[in-house]
Amino acid sequence: MSLPPPLPHRVEIEHLVRRAIYQRLGKEAPRTVQAPNPLLVNISARHCHLTPAAVEALFGKGAKLTPMKWLYQKDQFAAKEMVTLIGPRSRVISNLRILGPCRDLNQIELALTDSIALGFDIPIRSSGNIAGTPGCMLMGPAGFFEMPEGVIRAAPHVHMNPDDAAFYGVKAGDYMRLRVGGPCAATFDRMLVRVHADFKLEVHIDTDEGNACALQPDTPVELLK
Repeated sequence: MSLPPPLPHRVEIEHLVRRAIYQRLGKEAPRTVQAPNPLLVNISARHCHLTPAAVEALFGKGAKLTPMKWLYQKDQFAAKEMVTLIGPRSRVISNLRILGPCRDLNQIELALTDSIALGFDIPIRSSGNIAGTPGCMLMGPAGFFEMPEGVIRAAPHVHMNPDDAAFYGVKAGDYMRLRVGGPCAATFDRMLVRVHADFKLEVHIDTDEGNACALQPDTPVELLK
């Protein structure tokens, strides 16, 4: 059974309501409300992206990923399928979630604490830039799959569409700052900009980074050029 289409996210609804209120009152809206789209900051837990060949090796011939939960970005989902990652000295992480749909390369994204526990020395890379990175072994219910490379710590980044990029005055490959408020306020100075017509405005940081700034759904956040 397929998942129903995703409903609008809370931040999208709140953004539209705020904009409508300011228009009704005839007042100038703050910059965050004037932005074409609301900003969402999400913590990206450890996960992997796999090719169709890797999925078949791990789950059996003809196996395909099964959507369990839609993610914020268009057509992206957390799959029901999970694997076991076997790192150096046979240290493992069980139940590593696969994100779909399948891609044309195999990539595992870990936080620094994950890599230390596994005995990895992994670089910070943008997604897809896996040349020269460590590899590992994956285990699934139907077999093993060896990755010669592809284990990274994902660089903090922001997804945005061309309208967002024009509003903030940036282009793909630029860096922005993310200011996080709250009791553990922090500023991330190297937020890699990724631009695509299908992207929604969303920042991804890993679990270590999210814990360091005590990020919560109601924590104030701001993107700065």
